[in-house]
Amino acid sequence: MKISIITITYNSAKTLQRALASVQSQTYPDIEHILVDGASTDGTRELIEAYAGKHKNVRWVSEPDEGIYNAINKGIRMATGEVIGFLHSDDVYFAPDSLEHIAAAFCSSQADIVYGDLQYCHGNRVVRHWESNPFNPCSLKYGWMPPHPTVYVRSKVYAEVGPYDEWFRISADYDMMLRLFSAGYSSRYIPEVIVSMEIGGASNKNTKARLSKTQEDYIVLKKNHIGAGYITVACKQLRKIKQFLR
Repeated sequence: MKISIITITYNSAKTLQRALASVQSQTYPDIEHILVDGASTDGTRELIEAYAGKHKNVRWVSEPDEGIYNAINKGIRMATGEVIGFLHSDDVYFAPDSLEHIAAAFCSSQADIVYGDLQYCHGNRVVRHWESNPFNPCSLKYGWMPPHPTVYVRSKVYAEVGPYDEWFRISADYDMMLRLFSAGYSSRYIPEVIVSMEIGGASNKNTKARLSKTQEDYIVLKKNHIGAGYITVACKQLRKIKQFLR
């Protein structure tokens, strides 16, 4: 099966090269790499153009967008693979065979969704280890979600559930996870690290962002009729403690 990897960029020239190299270092042979750039002005566009000139499996666009989830939806519409996943512009795959393991899990289980574990790094230091677990429907009301950068979904499923909700500025990924996992789609958990992610994303870069994330998470839960509002949000935050202790 073809796997479409979507990378969203905006003024990412300082970190993008590592992500591009990580995709091309994957041993899985059938990859489509889609880059959606928000009209960067720091040399990102030129870096993408040179990259696309060297690799036939690359498709890209550089134009103004309306935020990260608007760009993600654009990437999903561009994707032609049977399976779709994401690699952020400052993230890398944990190992060269990470996508091989993803593909093998899809083939062996016929699952609609495959996901694994995530490391947050600061430079070369691991500061947080997000170990997920097999999905239990009851866990959603206790704040469970898989690490979004490790989640791979069949394209037909995205066609059925619809796009990421662009009303949300930070929590549309949480909203999508609830929509996917509450809809009865089959899933397969791989108990291994799939992606190493640089800490400091949009949802945790400062106190204001964390407060905005908490408010949006509450709205997401109400929208999807899951859990008990701020109690579930609190459970979601408490789950993170053991990730820092590993």
